[in-house]
Amino acid sequence: THLVIAFDPPGPTFRHEQFTEYKANRPEAPPEFHAQVERVKQIVRAMHVPIYEVPGYEADDVIGTISKRAAEQGINTIIFTGDSDTLQLVSPHVRVLMTTGFGDQKMYDELAVRERYGGLEPSQQIDIKAMQGDTSDNIPGVPGIGNKTAIKLVQEFGSLEGIYEQLDEVKPPRI
Repeated sequence: THLVIAFDPPGPTFRHEQFTEYKANRPEAPPEFHAQVERVKQIVRAMHVPIYEVPGYEADDVIGTISKRAAEQGINTIIFTGDSDTLQLVSPHVRVLMTTGFGDQKMYDELAVRERYGGLEPSQQIDIKAMQGDTSDNIPGVPGIGNKTAIKLVQEFGSLEGIYEQLDEVKPPRI
């Protein structure tokens, strides 16, 4: 019944202000990409679909805000994306339809997120990302901790804060 689309605005975001190396290793988008984005905007405008582009915020931030506000109003929401970061937004009213680079799609509800991440809740994705980092955004993680180790640690200690509270119990000690 409702449809919106969000785009990254030109210029830096609040993340660039907090971490100057944010997305520093990412190559420039090819010139044809910008032309394609403009064409998509023309089509979407012709269909009277609202476009959200907020200076200082990425499209993901806008999508997160809209989906949370919709959920608060009991509106069921599906986020169409290829970005697994959005899995943290999954809730009883929010699902994510994830598309891979190969065109495959999978719908993620709370159960599917738990299945993918060893029983962890969507909200715990933040703790996993904090430890493993994000190479595509040039965000460093904890050295030597990848996805599997991050999941194992969050399963065992519940959160990043739980890990810090019980550092003496974290195995192996190098972590």
